Amino acid sequence: MDTFDAGAGSILRQPKAVWATAGASVVAFMGIGLVDPILPSIAKGLDANASQVSLLFTSYFLITALAMLVTGFVSSRIGGRKTLLLGLAFVVVFAGLAGTSDTVGQLVGYRAGWGLGNALFVSTALAVIVGAAAGGSAAAILLYESALGLGMACGPLVGALLGDASWRYPFFGTAFLMAIGFLCIAVFLKEQPKPARRTSLLDPVRALGHGGLASAAVSAFFYNYTFFTVLAFTPFVLNMTPYKSGAVFFAWGVLLAVFSVLVAPRMQRRFGSLKVLGGSLVLLAADVLVLGYGDHTTAIVCTVLSGACIGVNNTVYTELALGVSDAPRPVASAGYNFVRWFAAAAAPYFAPKIEEWTDIHVPFVVAAVTAVLGAVVVLVRRRALTHRAQELEPAHATEDSVTVFAD
Repeated sequence: MDTFDAGAGSILRQPKAVWATAGASVVAFMGIGLVDPILPSIAKGLDANASQVSLLFTSYFLITALAMLVTGFVSSRIGGRKTLLLGLAFVVVFAGLAGTSDTVGQLVGYRAGWGLGNALFVSTALAVIVGAAAGGSAAAILLYESALGLGMACGPLVGALLGDASWRYPFFGTAFLMAIGFLCIAVFLKEQPKPARRTSLLDPVRALGHGGLASAAVSAFFYNYTFFTVLAFTPFVLNMTPYKSGAVFFAWGVLLAVFSVLVAPRMQRRFGSLKVLGGSLVLLAADVLVLGYGDHTTAIVCTVLSGACIGVNNTVYTELALGVSDAPRPVASAGYNFVRWFAAAAAPYFAPKIEEWTDIHVPFVVAAVTAVLGAVVVLVRRRALTHRAQELEPAHATEDSVTVFAD
């Protein structure tokens, strides 16, 4: 039986601690797309332009990227459970404060604090789920990707439903839901053993010295620029009501979840992870190019369809980051995320700027180019990305999800 078959069979039979962490992860990922359908409403409510409002993403992900160097340092000293609770507490406080903002500057600042909490939570949550889940690492990764997909799907919908009354309500709603997540983890998750060796602040950077992990991170950097151009810039292009925009991104999120959890593993088994990743990146490039030059209906369709490619990419990149090197999973994940989240910070800022400098089509041309560059890195560095898988003995092949890397 191969890894994903085994994982699929056990993904629903998990301890309460895993479900509590996964549930809180859903809300954490909701926070990413929550502001999508209400970006125009925030701009109107705070008398700001698209470039200023886009800083909600930039500040959030810039702090998230930098905080990745801190997460392992903190969790290896106070433990995974306390790190999760600390991250959730930050999100509860800063999401609540975001709802009280009177200026776009205040809102951007509170989103930065929110990003710090989310970084502490999300990076640790993956390690906790992998450590506590039944069915091995493949089942844990699928469960984590399920939480990501569900959160990304529900975020725009919740943002639209609450934001239709006021742009402030989605922030208060997130604070409330994260408070529930805090209580669930406090009750159900027991402290896991601390690692034998404490993680230093530079360990994630040192981990990037491994060619395979560095290649995965660089490719994901280019991919994330495309991903967050779609997520942060497209709402201004569609220029729809919160309900309609929320419905578009809900459909987008559903495709993301379905393709990350159900379709990606099957494609990997048949074609190999690197071929699937390269092909999906090229398809994503074509999709955003058509999105940028099509009419309004075409833009809606392409926005939704991009969720399929993004879902596939997210799953493969996560597995690459966790398995391609010999670094401990939390350290590898922190180094990988440190690199890729900088693109998530850059895209929301540069996309509207590029539109101001040129026209509305060019940001999508740039996004298409970055997706292709991600595919080029996969192609050129394919030996480094398969090196770890080739070293594994066949006897280990059913125990580690990295077996799907080899073409």
